[in-house]
Amino acid sequence: MSSWRTSLAEGLRAGTAASVVSTAVLIAGGRTHTGHAFSATNATSHWVWGRPALYVNAPSMRHTAIGYIVHHGASIFWAALHAQATAHKTNADSPRAVMTSAMVTSAVACLVDFWLTPARLTPGFEHRLPRATIGVVYLAFGLAMGIGALCWRRSAKHRTKKAAR
Repeated sequence: MSSWRTSLAEGLRAGTAASVVSTAVLIAGGRTHTGHAFSATNATSHWVWGRPALYVNAPSMRHTAIGYIVHHGASIFWAALHAQATAHKTNADSPRAVMTSAMVTSAVACLVDFWLTPARLTPGFEHRLPRATIGVVYLAFGLAMGIGALCWRRSAKHRTKKAAR
């Protein structure tokens, strides 16, 4: 049985992978759809700065850094929940099971982000990107989270074997 400490450790790795890869998609989407690479990441800073942050285009510590920190924290949250929810399964290390559950987690995150969350706490990038691009963001998020989780679980298994020697 996995502890929350182990789930948080996996969540840090898998969430960081998901955050970095999905942010790369946000940057590409921002550049493509608004002409400004950081517009979608900046929009996430509306959690802190309110509605005007949704339309900031230029990179800045105030908007880009805060937007990324919010996104990164949410990514770690979802990855830690994924780790905790799947750690007890008999096939917890199976690539198919991990990737499938990561994609389901990403879909749940999308559902929560856009249907169950108050407008003030949505990701914000939905104001800058079309739905198809948002879908690609969540697809990239799920794939990277799954790969990060697999890497963590394989390295944890290796550490356990090494410690047993």
